[in-house]
Amino acid sequence: MKAIAFIYNPRAGKLLRHPGLVERTIDAVRSYGPVEVCPTTGPRTAGALAQQQVARGAKWIVVLGGDGTINEVANGIVGTQAALVPLPGGTANVLCVETRVGTNPVKAAGAIGLRQPRRIAVGHLKNSTTDRYFLAMAGAGLDATVVNAVNPAIKDKLGKLAYWVSGFGMFGKSLAQFHSDIDGFVSQRSFLLASRVRNYGGDLEIARNISLLDNCLEAVSFTGANSFRYMPYLVGVLLGKPDLCPGVDVRPARVLECQAINGHPVPIQVDGEAAGFLPARIAVVPDAITILLPTEYIERAERNPWTTSPTP
Repeated sequence: MKAIAFIYNPRAGKLLRHPGLVERTIDAVRSYGPVEVCPTTGPRTAGALAQQQVARGAKWIVVLGGDGTINEVANGIVGTQAALVPLPGGTANVLCVETRVGTNPVKAAGAIGLRQPRRIAVGHLKNSTTDRYFLAMAGAGLDATVVNAVNPAIKDKLGKLAYWVSGFGMFGKSLAQFHSDIDGFVSQRSFLLASRVRNYGGDLEIARNISLLDNCLEAVSFTGANSFRYMPYLVGVLLGKPDLCPGVDVRPARVLECQAINGHPVPIQVDGEAAGFLPARIAVVPDAITILLPTEYIERAERNPWTTSPTP
């Protein structure tokens, strides 16, 4: 029997919309061992809760929440031997959709015993206000601007549709430019995604090569100060061929340095949460965290390794 900590965000979108879901999920987790239930008390409290539970001997840190809450818990246990066990409780649930955990937390909790532990790399972002690991992605420019513009009240009502509303609101506006240096490849961009996952926002695949088992990031970057240029980019993403669009660059990466141009503020997001502004350094950190992954995901990743991934 495992000593299990169950951390959840009472304000997570899915949990607010479905009363009783937390209790049913906890009941499913209890079949694997004694559970210490730990609700968060506000932003940036999940990581400290996770650290406390690891210090008390918890072997599984089960987290029910959105990607932001999962990110906080991961930051609390990076470098330890405790295993992260994500369950979908948020708006987009990028990590859970990516790894085939699914979007039903009760069903996912009942299948935890079928998952396998894997030690994986994570991303790391550092700027003047943020020093943070990430499991899914960091983005600079357009997508972070969209994240910053999402109205929380609309997000509570519409879920991930709120991000589409915010995104389409950007059309017709000019986009801030920035310099990016991706392992020595220097260019001017308006959107750069450094990703550990293929899934983007629960609906799209922008980084189409990477998996959590790779020891690198996938950097996908876009040129263009005019937001209308992103219409063909979106078509390319929907067709599964963004790298064939002029102005799009896709490559494996270990270190990315980004710098705003002429002092214009360029925002950053990490795992769907605002994370300040450029300049910033993004890097891969190998052998960082243990996560329980579904066998289906592991087999797919092992069958299709990104063989161009740089060795750390």
